[in-house]
Amino acid sequence: MTSRREAEASSPADRAPSTGQGYGFSLIELLVALAVMGLALVLIVGYRAPWSRGLVLEGTAAELASGLRLARSQAIADNRPVAFALDLAGHRYWIGAAAPRRLPTALSVGLRTVDGEKRNPTLGDIRFNPDGSSTGGRIILADGSRRVAVGVDWLTGRVTVADVR
Repeated sequence: MTSRREAEASSPADRAPSTGQGYGFSLIELLVALAVMGLALVLIVGYRAPWSRGLVLEGTAAELASGLRLARSQAIADNRPVAFALDLAGHRYWIGAAAPRRLPTALSVGLRTVDGEKRNPTLGDIRFNPDGSSTGGRIILADGSRRVAVGVDWLTGRVTVADVR
């Protein structure tokens, strides 16, 4: 019979099962785990977020509408005319003296405004007055088959976005 001290003194390795099975993983278990992790890695690395030209078109129209509203707000707040300039050839726009912002080159851009606000065939303005009115105009964005218009009412300066049929 063994004493209690001898039982406590024995190490965990001494208490391993006598059937020959050790602690740990077999080679097959490791290979299966590596295969599952490899598959997960391939799925994660290969994933690309869905991209839609329609989303680019709508996002650009919303960005232009926001810029036009900002120009109107600045004209009212500063009590001076503010121009929203659009460069069709360079695919960019700017508000007043601010730095130009780029538009996606994949979209075609058109501008309809009064003749007095066209600097040349590819550069024009929509000007906002201190009372909130504007020279009016329409910016048309197209991605091939789909077209969206960002319009500015000349009397109220109200900015709207609508699909063009």
